[in-house]
Amino acid sequence: MTRGVIERLKATEPELIAIRRDIHRHPETAFEEVRTASIVAEKLTSWGFAVHQGLAKTGVVGTLKGKRAGQKTIGLRADMDALHLQEKNAFTHRSTIDGKMHACGHDGHTTMLLGAARQLAADPDFAGTVHVIFQPAEEGLGGARVMIEEGLFDLFPCDAVYGMHNAPGLPVGRFAIRSGPMLAASDSWTAVFHGTGGHGSAPNRGTDPTMPAASFILGVQGIVGRNVPPTDTAVLSVGHIAAGAFNSPNVIPSDVTVRGTSRSYRPAVRDILERRLGEVARSTAGSWGCSVDYTYQRRYPPLVNTADQTAIAIAAAAATVGAENVDGNAPPITGAEDFAFMLEKKPGAYIMIGNGGDEAGGCHYVHTPLYDFNDEIIVTGAAYWLNVVQQELGAAAG
Repeated sequence: MTRGVIERLKATEPELIAIRRDIHRHPETAFEEVRTASIVAEKLTSWGFAVHQGLAKTGVVGTLKGKRAGQKTIGLRADMDALHLQEKNAFTHRSTIDGKMHACGHDGHTTMLLGAARQLAADPDFAGTVHVIFQPAEEGLGGARVMIEEGLFDLFPCDAVYGMHNAPGLPVGRFAIRSGPMLAASDSWTAVFHGTGGHGSAPNRGTDPTMPAASFILGVQGIVGRNVPPTDTAVLSVGHIAAGAFNSPNVIPSDVTVRGTSRSYRPAVRDILERRLGEVARSTAGSWGCSVDYTYQRRYPPLVNTADQTAIAIAAAAATVGAENVDGNAPPITGAEDFAFMLEKKPGAYIMIGNGGDEAGGCHYVHTPLYDFNDEIIVTGAAYWLNVVQQELGAAAG
């Protein structure tokens, strides 16, 4: 990245910070990002992008052709949605919407890509076409999947796609990525145990579903240790238990609901988790004279970076911050991302950009009420996007 480009990005930094903080003050959750999408579309239009709105309700795609001839097309993606979470920060740009906040940094992701888009429009010195993809509903509802189902890659063909996420605990000025599986598949499961219930003073007169539910919760933790190959990584966690009435502790409930999440990287391991959870639920229920309704929902697939595009992302990050500040073989992450749906359709790469702090606790992590995106990295992220374009569509690539 030339000094001139960095200087131009730095000149726009105050405006970009203002955009980021404005979006932070007005968080919008999945498929409701109307205000945010309007800001994005207005900015892109004013800079000369061809703008399409409406994919997955609130998605925005901006298209820009380079001034040099070229047939290659790439997509750069940022997510826009916030979380259902009450913010506890006291700064002036804190959320103005009760129960909603940008606790994952999507306000910053949107702003970094806008910053890059502005510079691309001002100096489209590349060969080919860039689509900037602003996606709704990453947080659990699969906005990327919906955009694809509604024709994203039919309307906007891409030879490769790239994504980026901030990483609290990774120092500012650092990037991390790996080829192959980088983020896990994320699935949800539910087991509802049914018995007769009864009076707590006479449990022998009925069947008690709390017993199989309790045994099941303990048994779940044996699945990874005894059914998943030791060379594979998997996670099973219980996140919700519901039964009975709080004001009637002397009543044995007739139903107990247990819900949780599964994380894995390989399809075979995903199959093991789904099968074994059901087997343990059914056998445990039967051993206590109860029944169970078991469901398993496959949500986000594993995010798998392709080798060629990972190399391009590493080169772009190195051009941004120096090769010594890029970890090209970072450990996989058990979090999930719906950019994985895009990588199922197109080659591409997803990279983590340092948001500051350290692993010892010197930062607030995503999905917590004190988190905030670090404005210090907006220019760095925008510069990375410009370097991806140069790696893919620039003079050397041409």
